[in-house]
Amino acid sequence: MFDTILYEVKDHVAWITMNRPQNLNAFNSKMKEEITKSIKLAANDKEVRAIVITGAGRAFSSGQDLQDVEVDTDYGELIRKYYNPMIRQIASTEKPIIAAVNGTAAGAGMSLALACDFRLASSKASFIEAFIHVGLVPDSGNFYYLPRMVGHAKAMELAILGEKVSAETAKEYGLVTKVISIENWDEEVEAFALKLANMPTKTIGLIKRYMHQSWESNLYEMLEKEAYAQKIAGQTLDHKEGIAAFLEKRKPHFLGE
Repeated sequence: MFDTILYEVKDHVAWITMNRPQNLNAFNSKMKEEITKSIKLAANDKEVRAIVITGAGRAFSSGQDLQDVEVDTDYGELIRKYYNPMIRQIASTEKPIIAAVNGTAAGAGMSLALACDFRLASSKASFIEAFIHVGLVPDSGNFYYLPRMVGHAKAMELAILGEKVSAETAKEYGLVTKVISIENWDEEVEAFALKLANMPTKTIGLIKRYMHQSWESNLYEMLEKEAYAQKIAGQTLDHKEGIAAFLEKRKPHFLGE
């Protein structure tokens, strides 16, 4: 189905693995297109209730494959054609998306991780705003997500100095949800994904949608959007199951409906 990524659905989780390990999973045109298509595939699959994006080998992604661009490349068009659709697909997918950062996440690879809803980092992972080292600016949603996560001053520092940030330091900055030891990596990533896959999926989608909208809305607009979202959530089968489980003093069994 795909040439540059691996795609598998297991236990309601879609696993998307960037599979160019010999190139540290650097983005060529094909891989960018296939990541976008695979996320859309998972978004439209009723069986999928959580999505994991990770990398094969020792890197998450080292960013743009510079061997895949010409000297006179129009980077603006490159971003509009390949990167922006990928980031928009992540943002519009109303299912939880986890970046399982198994190694280096540099440049657009870091941007991809930032765009996801959760970032799990192995203890050997690192994050690098590598754009500055080749005379480029952050892209692929990086300008949007980074300052919102770490604040303006720290975002400026990371973007301009371009220094490598360890997984533990990234956790301190608020970039990472959890740091996982290499020994427990596979087990803990799977457990985290399964936890999300067994939660009320439609409610998570509403949270994701309106959390994004909150940045461009004032208080009064958000109050109305919250009321609208709560109306929808209150009509889901998972809400009814949650109430029943509470009254019956048992753990709820959510179906994502």
